[in-house]
Formats: sequence, structure tokens, C-alpha cells
Amino acid sequence: MSQHIRVETSDGVCRIRIDRAEKKNALDRAMYRALDDALSRADADPSVGCILFCGSPGAFSAGNDIADFVAFAGSDRPMGELMDFLHTLAGVGKPMIAAVDGLAIGIGTTLLLHCDLVYATPRSLFRTPFSDLGIVPEAASSLLGPLAMGHQRAFALLVMGETWDAERAREAGLVLSIVADAEADGEAAARRLAAKPREAVRIGRDLLRATPDAVRERIVLEADHFQERLRSLEAQAAFAAFLTRG
Repeated sequence: MSQHIRVETSDGVCRIRIDRAEKKNALDRAMYRALDDALSRADADPSVGCILFCGSPGAFSAGNDIADFVAFAGSDRPMGELMDFLHTLAGVGKPMIAAVDGLAIGIGTTLLLHCDLVYATPRSLFRTPFSDLGIVPEAASSLLGPLAMGHQRAFALLVMGETWDAERAREAGLVLSIVADAEADGEAAARRLAAKPREAVRIGRDLLRATPDAVRERIVLEADHFQERLRSLEAQAAFAAFLTRG
């Protein structure tokens, strides 16, 4: 488990907080294991009616720890913890809400495509620099992005790597509302959902979403390309340049 993932449950809401502020909530392998465990437990807990993802002030998540990407390239089981988390994420049966304040980069953005409601503060920024790093979209974002936003907006975000402010993200459909306190609004929405008849919410949610099997299939397809790209000269050069700057 990771000390950087904090979980608490009350009033029917499981709050999963990413708390690695010194690294702007960049996710490493231990954090993916902890997120996977937290999601699995919340989904199986009958007291939980909704799951709320939060970050810390100024950062939801800066994405995957680049040092881990370098390690993945030489691993016998590359991205194992990440893949476990993504498959669990794809199968969660309870509503998920995200409260974003500040940076939402890479997986910090693609995670939002799995959420049913996203609230963001005005200072939030969204970017997926996959192409710039020599890699490809992940977390089934190549499927869920066009479904949520249309091809052109998804392409601009996921392939062009445009940086979106909160208003642009709201216009595109990635964010529901821009609010002064995303966590407070997310918490209020999560409590309202948790108080509703659980089975009715589950069925209604399922009817609105892509099937878990389709999402998992896309996760695997993306991962095949992702792992090949991790070992490419383009990606290795991009990672080295990033770590040098850092």
C-alpha cells in the first residue's frame, strides 16, 4: 500500500484522495496498487453508494511518475500495477465523481473519462502529453474520449496534446461544472447519489455507459501499443529530456 493514497468512508461516500503534494500527485506503482485496492474495496462495500476522487490543493494529479515509465520499459511485467488499476476502474459498478483543483495531466485527465460527474475549480488545467512523450493514449481514453467529446475535441486533447483550461474542458464535456470549491460540490453530489435507491442508480448508470468489456478491450489494445512505444527511441529520448529538466 502507499501512504500517498488516503481513503475514508462516511455518509455512503468513499473518498479516495491522492496525496503526494511534493510531486504534484504524480502516480507511482505503489500508488496504483493502493488505488486498485481502494476501488475494489469501495465497490464491494454495501455501505458505499458513491466514490469521490480528490487531489490536493493545486494538483489533482500530474500524471504517471516519469521515472516509472523508464523502469517499465525494462520490466518483465511492464505497467502491471497500472493495468490492474485500469481493469478494476473499468468494472466499477458504483457512481464515481472527481473533484479537480489545479493540474490534471495524463492519467489525471483520462481518469476523469471514467467518472460520472466532474467538478473543477477555475484554476484547473487539463493536458495529455502522450504524443510529446512518444507514447499513446491510455485508460481507454481513445474510446471514451470520442464518445464523450466527439472525434475532433478528443483528438485535440489526446493526440495534439492541447492544454485546456477549466472553461474549455467544460465546453468539451469533460467537466460538468466550474465551481469555487470542487471538493465541496463533489461531496454534496456524492452524498445525494448515495442517498438514492442504489439499484436504480446502478441500472441507470449502466444504461448510459460503454460496456465494461468494450472498455477493457480498448485498455488492452492501447497497452499493447503503449508498451511498444515505451521501448522506442522517441519515447526514451523524451523521457530523458523530461528527467533532465526535472
